[in-house]
Amino acid sequence: MAVKSPCIDVCSFDGKTGLCIGCLRTLDEIRGWKKMTDHRRHQVINDRSRRAARLKREVGTVD
Repeated sequence: MAVKSPCIDVCSFDGKTGLCIGCLRTLDEIRGWKKMTDHRRHQVINDRSRRAARLKREVGTVD
């Protein structure tokens, strides 16, 4: 079963971290999502809490 995209249609990128503030993926990850293996997709999704903490630390806008 394919892993669903974490996109929430809030496409805005933080200049410091390079992460989308909506789905917490990089532009390269967003572009390559359809070609990623399910294993790699799970890795990206499982990394969300670390990325959210990084974005919060850098910008102070993510809860």
